[in-house]
Amino acid sequence: MKSATRSASSPYFHTHAVGTSPVGGISKRGFDIVMASIALLFLSPIFLMLMALVKFSDGGRVFYGHSRIGHSGRSFRCLKFRTMRQDGDRILKEYLEKNPSAYEEWRATRKLQHDPRVTAVGSVLRKLSLDELPQLVNIIRGEMSLVGPRPVVEDELELYDVAAQYYLRSRPGLTGLWQVSGRNDVSYESRIALDSHYVQNWSLMTDLKIIGMTVPAVCLSRGSY
Repeated sequence: MKSATRSASSPYFHTHAVGTSPVGGISKRGFDIVMASIALLFLSPIFLMLMALVKFSDGGRVFYGHSRIGHSGRSFRCLKFRTMRQDGDRILKEYLEKNPSAYEEWRATRKLQHDPRVTAVGSVLRKLSLDELPQLVNIIRGEMSLVGPRPVVEDELELYDVAAQYYLRSRPGLTGLWQVSGRNDVSYESRIALDSHYVQNWSLMTDLKIIGMTVPAVCLSRGSY
């Protein structure tokens, strides 16, 4: 896998990035390593089953890595089980050109409630958030945290103005306040506010509470699509 590199093209790396340790420091990092390692160990049978489902559904690759911005403006490959068709970029382009309302939805949120790229297996994985399990590897590698702001792409970060600094002060999270507050049912502005609040008020107890709230949020599939 490609190692994390600095996103030199992003102006936010130069104007907002900080040279200090990520929010939470050593205690948060130690907690992440222990918990992610235990999770990988116990979830390994599920991992293997999901790998087989994705592979045999259409014969394509199992994992998908998308470039995201992490602590101090470093880019990294955020890992997921592949949930989209392999010609997804072409499908999305054609769909947005033919559907103005979908184009506006995509421009505003970078997501589509009815995404034509998603496979049948991928739809189930997304509904249950199982597609994000490979991010446990990102956590062990130090690119992500169990709890943190939503991983964002560079173009998205450039829309955040001063709030961008909070995303660059922390590692992105596998779960977070946004995820347990309704995910895609939460407005874009509220999502940024939740992530900013988390970074400004971090505590290990807050992380434990969010992890505890993640289980029912996933089971109920709130805001997942």
